[in-house]
This record gives sequence, structure tokens and C-alpha cells, in this order.
Amino acid sequence: MARFLPLPLPDLPPLTLTAAIDIVIVAALIYQFLLIIRGRRAVHVLMGLGVLALIYAVAVWAKLDLLRTILATLAPYTPIALIVMFQAELRRALARLGRRPFLGVSQIERRELSQEVVLAVGRMSLNKTGALIVLERKIGLRTFVESGVNLDASVSRDLLCSIFHPGGALHDGAVIIQGDRITAAACFLPLSTNPLRVSELGTRHRAALGISEESDCIAVVVSEETGKVSLAAFGEIEIDVSLERVEQLLSDRVDHRDKRSVAAPLRHPAPAHQPTSVQHSSPVQHSGLDQP
Repeated sequence: MARFLPLPLPDLPPLTLTAAIDIVIVAALIYQFLLIIRGRRAVHVLMGLGVLALIYAVAVWAKLDLLRTILATLAPYTPIALIVMFQAELRRALARLGRRPFLGVSQIERRELSQEVVLAVGRMSLNKTGALIVLERKIGLRTFVESGVNLDASVSRDLLCSIFHPGGALHDGAVIIQGDRITAAACFLPLSTNPLRVSELGTRHRAALGISEESDCIAVVVSEETGKVSLAAFGEIEIDVSLERVEQLLSDRVDHRDKRSVAAPLRHPAPAHQPTSVQHSSPVQHSGLDQP
């Protein structure tokens, strides 16, 4: 009967709690490094360095002394060359690590995300460009993300305005933001069947209300007819809100506040908005005639 020879592995130290923490930290650093270089020219440079390392190993194995000597002579200067070549990328990478913790989104990025969305909504409201932006909270929206076009892009006012530009390929449907990224555009959302709201709202507003009924997300709607901004969260919708109100609610969203702190103002809007919601209920009926 065949017998397997023991593998010539060195004696491994025991796995202690300190060693496990060390492994997790190193894995997290490697993951963050891969996120930083993903999609950048640094990936190709690292691949080139890997090829050179492979050539060096072959030279050592095949006893190609001249090639091995040349590569060994150039190796000490490689880190300096990389620093000179990628000084801008390294500066951005260090800044990103300093402003973004390993878990979640940093406070600076939260503020920037809210400001970018508010600026885009303000511009589209001024131009009367219909829009529907959904911001994910604790309940995932993967099912609805898969119904649209995958983007995975940074949140910016210019990109949001370009997506909802009339006549564009992605202007029909909703934009879904997960974390600090625009995950997808032209997403299909469920329409609300609330009998008290169906007769008052257009398609885009019903879609915002429908997705808020199925998850804890926040939906921002810009009416194509009137340019008014609406907010939907936890099955409630507030019509004709100010940009300050949008930024306030988005900040609550990113901070993961308690449901009641967000939903209560929507159910009971400020007195300044109450008359507006009633007086302008008729135009809202036609504000979402375009598809969500």
C-alpha cells in the first residue's frame, strides 16, 4: 500500500490570539492596498515588477550569472523609481487612508457625499430635470441594483446631472447609491399601491414611495414638471422640501440614526411645508408622468 511522504514544511508556530490579530490586520492592509491600486496604472507596473522577479528566479535557477547580476544591481533602486513615478498616486492614497477608516465611510466623505447630492438636486430642480436618487441604508437593495446598469462610480454632481439629462440613455429609472458609490442607474423600482397616495402622485413619486415602503432607504425626487424636490422614507413622502431639509436627512441617513428620528419629520413636516403640500397637490399628480 502506497505511503505518503510528509511534506518538508518548516515548523509552524502555534496560532495564538496575537498571531490571529496580526494576520487580520495584514489582510486588511493588503485589501485596502488592492482597492487603492484597482483600475490605476500602478497595477500594470506591479505586474511588470512581478515579471522581472520571475525572470530573476529563472536566472538564478538556470545559473544565468550575467542576467542575475544586472537584475540584482537594479533591484535596490526600484523603490526610489516607484516613488518618483507615482508620487501623485501615493499622495492621494495616503490622504484616502487618513480620511477613510477601514469600516464604513469617514465623516469627511459623509459630508462630501451629502453636498454632492444636494448640489446635483439643486441644479436639476432649477432646470426642471426629473430625477430619482435612492440612498441605501441598512437594508440592502441588491435586487433593484441588478435591474439597472452597473456603474460603480464616485458620487459627483456632474455625473448625477449627466445621468438624468433628458434624452440620455440612463435618464429613465432610478440611481442607487450604496455607501459612497453610485452603484447603478436606470434601475426599476416597485410602485406604491397605497390607495391614499396613488391618485395624488405621479410614477416617479410612486416609485420613490414604493421603495421606501420595502426598505429603510431614502429616496430624493425632482419633479420634471415643477422642479420641486420631494423626500420619501419609511413609507412616507414629503412634497416640496428645501435643499437644507434634503441635506439634513441625508446626514441622518449616513450616520445611521434611529428610524424614528428620520421618519417622524416626514410624517409631520414643518408648518412651512404643510400648506405647500396641500396647495400644490394638483401639480404633483403630473410631476412623475415619465417613467421612474
